Amino acid sequence: MTRKLRVGVIGAGIAARHLAGFGWNKELFEVPVLCSLDEERGRALCEEYGIGEYTQDADSLFARDDLDIIDISTPPSSHFELCRKGIESGKHVICEKPLFGSIAEVDEMGRILDRYPGRKLMPIFQYRYGSGLQKLKLLIERGLAGKPFLTTIETHWWRGPDYYAVPWRGKWASELGGGLLGHAIHAHDMLNYVHGPCAEVFSYGATLVNPIEVEDTAALSVKMQNGSLATLSMTLGSRKEISRLRFCFNDLVAESIIEPYTMGRDPWTFVAGTEEHQARIDEVLAAYVPGEDGYTRQFELFHKAIVEDTDPPVTLQDARNSLELVTAAYFSQRTGQPTAMPIAADHPLHRSWLPAGEWRAAATV
Repeated sequence: MTRKLRVGVIGAGIAARHLAGFGWNKELFEVPVLCSLDEERGRALCEEYGIGEYTQDADSLFARDDLDIIDISTPPSSHFELCRKGIESGKHVICEKPLFGSIAEVDEMGRILDRYPGRKLMPIFQYRYGSGLQKLKLLIERGLAGKPFLTTIETHWWRGPDYYAVPWRGKWASELGGGLLGHAIHAHDMLNYVHGPCAEVFSYGATLVNPIEVEDTAALSVKMQNGSLATLSMTLGSRKEISRLRFCFNDLVAESIIEPYTMGRDPWTFVAGTEEHQARIDEVLAAYVPGEDGYTRQFELFHKAIVEDTDPPVTLQDARNSLELVTAAYFSQRTGQPTAMPIAADHPLHRSWLPAGEWRAAATV
């Protein structure tokens, strides 16, 4: 009989999507308790998803011995401390993006996990599991893509004044960054998921759309460690919202749909250079069996990793790769120079990419 894992959820915003993902995996998970400082939204989620307990005391979840997993769906500035408490209390942890506010915190979490063998931390990158992107991964694994040349990624969304009316948004100290960190990070993770880590970035960033502290528009040129190149554009000032990923290989071009929040899903297009190679690609794709995607699939894989004691489907290193790109992009914007990765302990932004004054303020909170 499949072992059910018990989850304590912290948060009442994006947590709703997590709860839907757990709900689609009822044979694998149950959620007995939800914690949120927003009582109205928290109690509404408890009623909607049949959660028996509501609390505003996060520490009470860490103290319980009847929970296997703590799910953290709170504003970014709280993530590290909540993850630390979760791991040190003997729980596994799921945490929304962006995982933490610096590479130093990622590295410190690695040391914490080393002290608690068997405890697993899984960052959220649910877009990986769309059928379109999974088909591309399959074609690469079968050797049908060939040498990678160029990737282009567009994250062109709209966020107006109402979005930033939420007090913690648009501020360095609480949101930790702008569109590069909180919006385009999913698409940029898909770049790393396909090609591996980045090697160098040159970045322009600007605040053009809203009167906020952080960037809402950016253009990046990236060298990948595998030798290919990428161009990444992000704006929160696009009245027509799109997300588009286009991968150019020697033997095929793969292009996503442009739906802004489901770009990993079908129908993607895969175009080969010859009829013969197209037939090979089509044969592999015809045999592909689609399954669950998004949070549902990522949570399903996390359950498997816990039960079998293997690495989670999204690892701390995966989150480090994504946050290195953010860190390097911010450094490039401020220096006007290309910035190499990985980000080591001696890098000026290793401890924080926040502007100096904002970092000192956040450190005293």
